[in-house]
Amino acid sequence: MANDKPARILIYSHDSFGLGHLRRCREIAHAIVDDNPNASVLILSGSPIIGNFDFRSRVDFVRIPGVIKLRNGEYTSLKLPLAIEQTMAMRAAIIRHTAEAFQPDLFLVDKEPLGLRGEVRETLAYLNARGVPCVLGLRDVMDDPDALTEEWRRKQAVPALVDHYDAIWVYGLPQICRPLDGLDLPASLMRRMVYTGYLPREGAANAPKVRLEKIRAPYILVTVGGGGDGEAIIDWVLRAYEAEPDLPYPVLLVLGPFMGSEHQNDFLDRAQKLDKVEAITFDAHIEGLLAQAVGVVGMGGYNTFCEILSFDKRALIVPRTVPRREQYIRASHAAQLGLVRMLEDDAVRPARKMATALRGLPQQPLPSSGVIPGLLEGRRNVAKLVRQWLDAPTTGLDLAASADDAVPEAWRAGR
Repeated sequence: MANDKPARILIYSHDSFGLGHLRRCREIAHAIVDDNPNASVLILSGSPIIGNFDFRSRVDFVRIPGVIKLRNGEYTSLKLPLAIEQTMAMRAAIIRHTAEAFQPDLFLVDKEPLGLRGEVRETLAYLNARGVPCVLGLRDVMDDPDALTEEWRRKQAVPALVDHYDAIWVYGLPQICRPLDGLDLPASLMRRMVYTGYLPREGAANAPKVRLEKIRAPYILVTVGGGGDGEAIIDWVLRAYEAEPDLPYPVLLVLGPFMGSEHQNDFLDRAQKLDKVEAITFDAHIEGLLAQAVGVVGMGGYNTFCEILSFDKRALIVPRTVPRREQYIRASHAAQLGLVRMLEDDAVRPARKMATALRGLPQQPLPSSGVIPGLLEGRRNVAKLVRQWLDAPTTGLDLAASADDAVPEAWRAGR
């Protein structure tokens, strides 16, 4: 498809709790339309707060009914009084009907090869039959190889990749992390993998600015993404300022929209009592806050890591290790390369230990002090890859089986 012809890209993000998948898909959508004035992008998302974000012209979204993962690993409907099976059937139907109505020229799926509980399986089969290229996008780190092997076996991910996907795009660099290392994968899948580099971020010029009441820039910014599992870090930083109120820089806490209201209220009350601490619940334009920060404290999720690199900010990463080791793997590799400093959560969390780390944060080397070619080329490379697939004279999977497409039986045993 020539670059002067209309092009439609459909992006699927199962996101229902948290901000990671949604923000990554939004950046990719914007990269595509910025590169191609004739492209339009439609995002399918289960995020309950997708409407809080701004989208460029020619980017829109369809919000599918939300679900939430319980502590026992099961899912339940987020808002509707429906059994989870009914909600999932509704989501799958909306996804399929959207694809039929939108008629995309490219289908890009974020992280989950078959979607949440297999909800995009029928859509993939429909688009495969029409010859529409299907691409799986992966962040730079998935999980510990043993845990990922078990998860993908249970979800039948490898057969899905072989049967349905033309390419796998990894939004990172192999010299930092290889998300599928340690998995016994067919050679054909490895040949379909492309590393794009990380997705850079930039602040919107017309974004509304948060009005701070007590502190002024430069400050230390503490961000825990959606906030659903960030209470420990917020509490640790607060206790550091409660114990040592003379810390040299003020701190701005961004609690996240998914943090429980009880925790939010407690943290807001504690911050109100400290002259050098201010707390807000959420800002959809966090890039503007990052630009004014002397350093960043975070958990080290993919989006936070991209923001740290994009704004060249000194960072202290306190990664979680459950339910996934993703953040720990990313932070430890980045620390070895001198891009960030990692502070491990020992579950005791002495206030003095955090205070010492906060005092040292402004003296750390900038991430840019270590040169890594192609580090932030993700937007450009994703746009280039999209153009290549749209311009290809023939598209779609060659479904003729070959020897290196053979899926080890162990991957098919987890139904």
